[in-house]
Amino acid sequence: MRPHYVFDAYGTLFDVHAAAARHRADIGPEADRLSQIWRTKHLEYSWIHAQTGRHTSFWELAGRSLDYAMAAVGVENDALRAKLLSTYRVLDAYPEVAGVLADLKARGATVSILTNGDPDMIADAVASAGIGPHLDAVMTVHEAGIYKPDPRVYDLVTRRFACRPGEVSFQSSNRWDIAGAHVAGFRTVWINRLGLPDEYPDMPAAHVIRSLAPLPVLQD
Repeated sequence: MRPHYVFDAYGTLFDVHAAAARHRADIGPEADRLSQIWRTKHLEYSWIHAQTGRHTSFWELAGRSLDYAMAAVGVENDALRAKLLSTYRVLDAYPEVAGVLADLKARGATVSILTNGDPDMIADAVASAGIGPHLDAVMTVHEAGIYKPDPRVYDLVTRRFACRPGEVSFQSSNRWDIAGAHVAGFRTVWINRLGLPDEYPDMPAAHVIRSLAPLPVLQD
């Protein structure tokens, strides 16, 4: 059995708070709060659109959620908005990412991304981080027409690789994403970078780690 390692992108491989961090001086003292609201609303908007059957691009939702976040913290600056969105397309990868992906490839595993991001968004992020050579596939919800954690998104993996769910190790920093992957039958690894309390006890992660390195080995 060739092992399949699948990674969520935003928050798992790429630091979703890097855009606000790069422009902290322009944002001011509310930079961290703006970034957290932006991320929370971006996810919330994707879930609402999924549940109401109104699929909208992840990029469109990035702009809408940023508008809300800037209004919530009282920042009005069109030039700053443009800079934040531009930076969001080329977020910093976490330091261990390239090494972990390269090591998996060297061991004969398939390595791929499964993301809520649009194809052009994730292409920009992958190219900026220089991790394209380590990837066998980049799968986006565009192929399923709905956002995670809908089961149709996780099905993209087993169809792409003609494998069983149990042959997949799925890594995400988002606990709700881990819950969805667990229900899909994947072996799950929650990258709990912030040491947050666990949720969804009936949909547990197989492993909980603080960083992608070291990554648990997928066992038969």
